[in-house]
Amino acid sequence: MPELPEVETVRRSLLPVVLHKPLEAVDVHTKRILQHKTVEEFRELLLGRSFLDLSRRGKYLIFSVEGGWELVAHLRMTGRLIFYSNPSIPWAKHTSAVFSFGSQGELRFEDVRKFGTLDLVPTGQYETIKGLHTLGVEPLSEEFSPEYLLKLLTGRRIKVKALLLDQTKIAGLGNIYADESLFQAAIHPQRSADSLTEEEIERLHGAIRDVLELAIANQGTTLRDYRTGFGQEGSFQNRLQIYGKKGEECPRCGVKLEHRKVAGRTSHFCPACQREQP
Repeated sequence: MPELPEVETVRRSLLPVVLHKPLEAVDVHTKRILQHKTVEEFRELLLGRSFLDLSRRGKYLIFSVEGGWELVAHLRMTGRLIFYSNPSIPWAKHTSAVFSFGSQGELRFEDVRKFGTLDLVPTGQYETIKGLHTLGVEPLSEEFSPEYLLKLLTGRRIKVKALLLDQTKIAGLGNIYADESLFQAAIHPQRSADSLTEEEIERLHGAIRDVLELAIANQGTTLRDYRTGFGQEGSFQNRLQIYGKKGEECPRCGVKLEHRKVAGRTSHFCPACQREQP
């Protein structure tokens, strides 16, 4: 599933090309992509209106729509939002929805597994979008400080990796970047949250920010399905330190990397650099 860097990359790539262009056609080919709206309602509310802004919250993209509405997109496992400047290019086989700006191009939601979703809600009313309504702080915001992370971890016996993946605590951080951040901070993913020292917490805070910012600068990680808003692959997969590298040598110490299930997710780590016991 695309994580914060991938969704932010899509946002940044689409921002210059989808705003202030009236929608001339809205086609929905996969009805289940729509949440709480029929195809007819969805189309009627969008036709003739323009996107005024495009923001991100966690792994959600939020299009501000004329008339006091917001279009909320979640890419889920295999979803892609791609802008085609040439609308005559044939639609891909797995196209779920198309937003046409006439001769100025099309924004297409392509999704092989069809798990992606589109919600159209009055501005700011996210109560019906459970995952969005309950999101925690943005890890690249001022609110996400070392003090916030200290407060979050203090007194919690949960594994630190599980806490990092909890979207109600930290928004947008997923499996890849949790593993990379823990490695950079030299913290084992199975460590109990309350076992981390203040120094380790500060190190982890810096690692999370560093890894996310570097991933965004490299337009995200393409392992299989993810593409930018222009259909290009990201390049951060070429800079991953440990994710997906079980059995390879640790780039820091040379010991063979391992993986283990933590919080139901495969977690990669170095048994020497990231000791399980503090």
